[in-house]
Amino acid sequence: MSDKKNTTAPAQGYEAIPFAKKHRISVEDAKAILAKHGTDRKSADKEGRRVSL
Repeated sequence: MSDKKNTTAPAQGYEAIPFAKKHRISVEDAKAILAKHGTDRKSADKEGRRVSL
């Protein structure tokens, strides 16, 4: 038997500029959202959609 290790990728967050372009918001707003939500992509995307309206 081979020794298999847990190879799940670590949670990664967004970069501010691609996030801002995706949601069509300012880079400053994107940085604030990402600072607030950290690596939680789901809640960051939700907040980005909210701000873009």
